[in-house]
Amino acid sequence: MTISNTNKVISEILRGSEYALTIFTPDEINLLEFHTAKSKTTIICGVTGKSRPAKPEEIVRQLYVNKLMGHYQYPRDRIALEKSVYFGSTVHEKAADIVVWEQESELIPYIIGEIKRPKRRDGLEQLKSYCNAEGSPIGLWTNGGETIALHREEPNIFRNLPDLPTATQKLADLLSEQWTLEDLTKRNKLVTERTSLKSVILDMENLVLSNAGVDSFEEVFKLIFAKLYDEWQAGRGGSRSKRYLDFRVTGSAREFEAKVTSLFNRAKMQWRGVFDDGERLNLEPDHLKSCGSFLEDIRLFESNLQVIDEAFEYLSLKYAKGEKGQYFTPRHVIDMCVKMLNPTLDEFVIDTAAGSCGFTVHSFFHVWGHLFTAKTLESWQTDYAATHVYGIDFDPRSVKIARALNLIAGDGKSNVYRANTLDPRSWSNEARVGMLPRLRRFIGEPERDRWNIDNYRYFDFDVLMTNPPFAGDVKDTRITYQFDLAKNERGKWQREVSRDILFVERNMEFLKPGGRMAIILPQGRFNNVSDNQLRSFIGSHARVLACVSLHINTFKPHTNTKTSVLFLQKWNDDPFKGALCPRKADYPIFFGVSESPGKDNLGNYRYRIGSDNAPELDSNGQMMVEHDLDEIATDFIAWAKLQRLSFHR
Repeated sequence: MTISNTNKVISEILRGSEYALTIFTPDEINLLEFHTAKSKTTIICGVTGKSRPAKPEEIVRQLYVNKLMGHYQYPRDRIALEKSVYFGSTVHEKAADIVVWEQESELIPYIIGEIKRPKRRDGLEQLKSYCNAEGSPIGLWTNGGETIALHREEPNIFRNLPDLPTATQKLADLLSEQWTLEDLTKRNKLVTERTSLKSVILDMENLVLSNAGVDSFEEVFKLIFAKLYDEWQAGRGGSRSKRYLDFRVTGSAREFEAKVTSLFNRAKMQWRGVFDDGERLNLEPDHLKSCGSFLEDIRLFESNLQVIDEAFEYLSLKYAKGEKGQYFTPRHVIDMCVKMLNPTLDEFVIDTAAGSCGFTVHSFFHVWGHLFTAKTLESWQTDYAATHVYGIDFDPRSVKIARALNLIAGDGKSNVYRANTLDPRSWSNEARVGMLPRLRRFIGEPERDRWNIDNYRYFDFDVLMTNPPFAGDVKDTRITYQFDLAKNERGKWQREVSRDILFVERNMEFLKPGGRMAIILPQGRFNNVSDNQLRSFIGSHARVLACVSLHINTFKPHTNTKTSVLFLQKWNDDPFKGALCPRKADYPIFFGVSESPGKDNLGNYRYRIGSDNAPELDSNGQMMVEHDLDEIATDFIAWAKLQRLSFHR
């Protein structure tokens, strides 16, 4: 069978299955031998030479056999398939898919490999039980797209391995290898296996965190914070830097604990305001070492931060202790909003319900022209991050994430504050002092100016992008009495008002005349008869630029609410302000409808799948989400230029 026919056969067999070929080279794939007779396709076993049914699992197993013999240089006579597993005096009814024997003996398994269809967690538990039963020091689980290699240091204590040892390499040598940032880039599991940080954390939970007795969100966040600092330090010297990374699981558990503690403490000093001085790592050394082994071959910089968001979103929701959790705006929705509103270097940006500050950090990326990087930034880039971008959120965990990402991405000061956006009277001194530079000043109106300084109602931001919470009503009259939209159409105060409605009015107060806004709202706000007052308020205060209807899957699994993004520009009739948006009675509006949301019905991300049945990667090595929001943004930009809108001329 020719190579092209081989690839075609493999692609057809794998289509729709849970298996992929990401971890295999073309040479390994080309070694496969297929035979087709009477509409049945078989594959020749690389160990026994016999024919086997060419099912997805068997294709991946034979490919891994090729990898063991080629890349890892294990001779054929050290490899066995379907070896029975003994639990004491009992033979397990199932057999291990692949076994590599110790060099000295064919009785002792050195590596046990599982190539199974079960869920990842079930596969790992089965693999651990096999390793414990047989005394094997190394276990391997793979589906051809993702791989987990485990080192059994002692019964029930497993750590992740960045790779398998070769036939000529001692396991101890593999465990003591030092890496540079360049080495990490080559080994980055997010790229080589096209997996997600969320999947890695799920493995950590299954193997370590579930029995560690700690707040998993806090401890994982500390580890990621320390690891980001390690990568940041290594990237300071550019291509000339050959500094070895400290976040490597070498030596004893105590030695790794000392290294990570040092990284964490130095990170706290470099990026102040995220952790208190007294906060420390709370994982026991053995647990810390195991968790570190799952993160050491992940590169966090040079990304669009979706990998970090997805992981923190999962953890913050899981450990919200029954409270209504926060969920983050998908990065492809954020990218669309940023492209459409087009913030520039001299404009001030804010998110008033910041979450993880995706809108603000992606404003960095948009203005700079590059993604999250460990390389040294130029002074104009750090100045922009430190002075032009702001965020407010009330959830302490969201603020912690947002401050960290803003500090690290911007390499400087963070303007992220924990405060209730709807109630500036309750703001802390820190929030008031931080927001003071953007407070609107009413020149020539001293009384109004003094009132605004006391009450922090009106600001001068150019761009506001936000996804406010739209679950739950505000019943506190001390808050609702501050808003016109808290009155009904007869002018009487309502007992409770939907939170997102109040955010619309409050956000308008943050914008300067001519400023522009993107806000995500429930679809009902655009067509419910009961929301006529809201729509009238919007029309009297701003020009409706665009409305993009998002697919109902966009915010799954957290909510089934149908949403749209509303794009506005605040009316500006003052000729001395440049009349960025002079009032009009009639004007065109851009409408877009997303039909490809990037998520399936369960809320899992959908990626563009290549011929190897694995997600395709973009130019930055990121898995490409299958969505149509880039096309909508491109169409809007072309339309905005035709309309000669002030921010796309």
